[in-house]
Amino acid sequence: MPANNNPAGSLENLLAGPLGPLLRGGLKGLEKESLRVDANGRIAQTMHPPALGAPLTHPHITTDYSEALIELVTPPLATPDATLDFLADIHSFVYRHLDREMLWATSMPCALESEQSIPIARYGRSNIGMMKHVYRRGLGWRYGRTMQTISGVHFNYSFPSALWPALRDLRGDRRTLRIFTDECYFGMLRNFQRLGWLVPYFFGAAPAVCKSFFHGQPAPFSEFDAHTYYRPYATSLRMSDIGYKNKNQAHIGVSWNSLADYVTTLTHAISTPEPEYAAIGVKVDGEYRQLNANILQIENEFYTFVRPKQPIKPGERAALALRERGVMYAEVRALDVNAWHPVGVDPAALRFIEALLILCLLSDSPPVSREEQAIINHNQTVTAREGRNPGLELQRDGRAIGLRAWARDVLERMPGICEALDADDAQRPYTAALQAQRDALEDPERLPSARVLADMRARHESFFQFGQRVSEEHARYFRQRSLPAETEARFARLARESLAKQTRIEAADHLSFDAYLANYFAQS
Repeated sequence: MPANNNPAGSLENLLAGPLGPLLRGGLKGLEKESLRVDANGRIAQTMHPPALGAPLTHPHITTDYSEALIELVTPPLATPDATLDFLADIHSFVYRHLDREMLWATSMPCALESEQSIPIARYGRSNIGMMKHVYRRGLGWRYGRTMQTISGVHFNYSFPSALWPALRDLRGDRRTLRIFTDECYFGMLRNFQRLGWLVPYFFGAAPAVCKSFFHGQPAPFSEFDAHTYYRPYATSLRMSDIGYKNKNQAHIGVSWNSLADYVTTLTHAISTPEPEYAAIGVKVDGEYRQLNANILQIENEFYTFVRPKQPIKPGERAALALRERGVMYAEVRALDVNAWHPVGVDPAALRFIEALLILCLLSDSPPVSREEQAIINHNQTVTAREGRNPGLELQRDGRAIGLRAWARDVLERMPGICEALDADDAQRPYTAALQAQRDALEDPERLPSARVLADMRARHESFFQFGQRVSEEHARYFRQRSLPAETEARFARLARESLAKQTRIEAADHLSFDAYLANYFAQS
């Protein structure tokens, strides 16, 4: 990633001037996925607990691919601590309604019996609910249900609104604030693509997987024990080519060079037929297998380390929301569920990623060519697959560079940002988060992925046994954790309101599902 050469001066000058204080207070939200499992660590076959509300309409408790894959969503909050406290409260409420079930504590899933043992999420009988369900059917046909059981954490981040006019003035830019802000976000997104491999390197926590993930098929992995596959230097199998960086999406060709280019190329993928998916069929014997037979069914099917986001209105396509209202926040999708923390998120990770996003924003960001995008994809995948290999080299500016040498270069540019974010906090949490990654860079055995394997070896555990033990520990923690009465009452009220809202949506439907889909995809 190039150094900053903009007219406002160096990164140090930007931070030392009026910009520094304006970097604080960016909004932070989390979306954390976890499989519901029974007491034996098998994927739950039960319906989403009604006491948790309706996944279609609840603002904080929903489901992802599977009926058993709970997704917990925080609102955007100003500090990492506030965000994590909210996430902990949701966990505590959920555990009050799980009976003997628990949430699986790792990204890679529990023991799986078969593809058909993975229940697809249901959202009621409304058109929007059916669309969400059929979309998930399509994912199962395209990629298999097993891949969809992999859990992750999405970190949503929006820069402080006061930053944009000040930064525009410093750069002498005369465009509208909306256009300027969108361009800045896309510059940041390009740089985060270039440096996104740092996230699985420092925070990947998925170096092993239960053999049942492959349903008896051979897998290109080493054998950890009779029940576990692994890669000795892996950081995040979730973000490797067996997970969400899979070969099916290697050539989609979405452009990051502007909001307009992004929307155009993403829309092209959603509207362009794919012969492999056409062979599946769309509506077969009167039942939908997928929403369409195009490269992507909808925007959410585009799997990538980071995405630009704008909240959508009911029934609105995500790409059109971006085109009409611009970028509101960035969704960082590269975090694994961290088994070392009950909520699955390391507080230091949020602080480090926030500082990294700011570095990406304030650094020059030239356009990404197709050739560079291929290099970016390679760097991300190889880091996920073997990032802790001491001799691993990545590609930068047409040359090979050691991963650790490149990481040092990046970390050396971040102290000023962390100091600006720390402000007058005597604990200096952002600086401490940066130092923790410096320490891990020099001693990779500190990395979460290395710690998982070390713990499994020390306890003579398979991956499944490790996941089961840690999941039980987290379940005990949340069942014993106190939840203020007013907080519990608020979540209970939200659950009731979500059920009532789903009922109203279903009652208001008058179109057939065929007509609803036609109208949805006709938006332009």
